[in-house]
Amino acid sequence: MTTTTDHPARLAGRASQAAVRARDKQAWLALFAPDGIVEDPIGPSVFDPEGRGHRGRDAIAAFWDKAIAPTESIEFLFEDSFACGHEIAFTGLIRTRMAGHVIDAEGVFTYRVDASGKITALRAFWETDRAMATMRKE
Repeated sequence: MTTTTDHPARLAGRASQAAVRARDKQAWLALFAPDGIVEDPIGPSVFDPEGRGHRGRDAIAAFWDKAIAPTESIEFLFEDSFACGHEIAFTGLIRTRMAGHVIDAEGVFTYRVDASGKITALRAFWETDRAMATMRKE
């Protein structure tokens, strides 16, 4: 069952997903608070070797250039979402197409917003090895 209430974090999360689908970097960056952070995935990864996250719009823009720009498309196939306080958790998978391949990252994807609805934290709980095991030619 998918909840559809207009919770501020749900709205921000969906706006973030729409900007990524539209390949609109500037619209995506505008959704973040100046000191916002992206942790996708959480912890050390190819995008963030030290596992500290990407804090501030410049770092978030650099994350876009490394993780989003090289892809052909990104789909958000979320089964449900749960809003609590100033946060929301979406469950399901993100399907990425790149270089003739498809990868599904199944997990939990959270967004926290401030009082004005700007994203202060986007955190993605997914496992690299598990996602890479889904890689297939399109």
